[in-house]
Amino acid sequence: MEVVDPVLVVGGGVAGIACARRLSDAGLPVTVLDRGHRIGGRMARRTIHGRAVDLGAAYFTVRDPGFAEVVEGWERRGLALPWTDTFHLGTADGLLGTRLGPVRWAAPDGLRSLVEDLAEGLDVRHPYDVSAVGPGAMVEGREASAVVLAMPDPQALDLLAESMVEERDVLVRDWEPVLALAAGWGQRCWPELDGVFMDESAVLTFVADDGRRRGDGAPVLVAHSTVVLAGLHLDEPEGARDVMLEELRGVLGIDRPPAWAFVKRWSLATPVAPHDEPFLLTRSGIGVCGDGWGGRPRIEAAWCSGTALGRALVARLCA
Repeated sequence: MEVVDPVLVVGGGVAGIACARRLSDAGLPVTVLDRGHRIGGRMARRTIHGRAVDLGAAYFTVRDPGFAEVVEGWERRGLALPWTDTFHLGTADGLLGTRLGPVRWAAPDGLRSLVEDLAEGLDVRHPYDVSAVGPGAMVEGREASAVVLAMPDPQALDLLAESMVEERDVLVRDWEPVLALAAGWGQRCWPELDGVFMDESAVLTFVADDGRRRGDGAPVLVAHSTVVLAGLHLDEPEGARDVMLEELRGVLGIDRPPAWAFVKRWSLATPVAPHDEPFLLTRSGIGVCGDGWGGRPRIEAAWCSGTALGRALVARLCA
């Protein structure tokens, strides 16, 4: 079967790019449309005071054999590095000890660089703000062989035509927000550690030493808020800065204020109830993938979701 119209992938995060990569490698025409000035989705970084800081996903883990092959290639080329298997535990009053877990991976040039590497050679158009999908496999009236929505369910629901009942009935609106605080000091003034999982805090859930994570030793910390705190400050994220800084300094025993601090809002950070299935693909040619699919949300799950959807589309379109 000859495919004339391209598959249109809306969303340039790791799931969308992984899906597009699988389609392109199979020889199918595919175009990625992303609304951001840079691709990457929640594997985002921001340059603050001359240094890039990871403000989205904190790290990734590796379990799936296919994803492991991709990560091995990144490691070989110096794009990704094993960061740590040990995080501290903490409360608002201080550190409690350490906990061993799987190896967490990071990227010297920020996690977004990994998405950009996956996208090498693909037809990616951005900033491109899509406002309507459907009826059927159409994006703003443009026909496609299939349409992939690589994004959180609430964003997909906002784009899908009301008549697309099959798709809309599967998707859910319940996603939780988070705030990411980045703060920098003139020099390191906290204990040697990689990260901290917070226990029973109303303010923070996780703290990462971004200098150790990225491997440059910069005196920069990134802290993630609780859902409750984020919900209180969605309209004005900077309003949470002082309370997040206060707890961050208390946990790590930091006796001085930072030289700078910045808060990033993620309105749709985590699904309340992820889909067990790895992706959605309907009769009308609409696919949905991302870290809300395939169980526990994480970067690896998003890559697996996009890759599995790409494989299913190849089988359908090349039949």
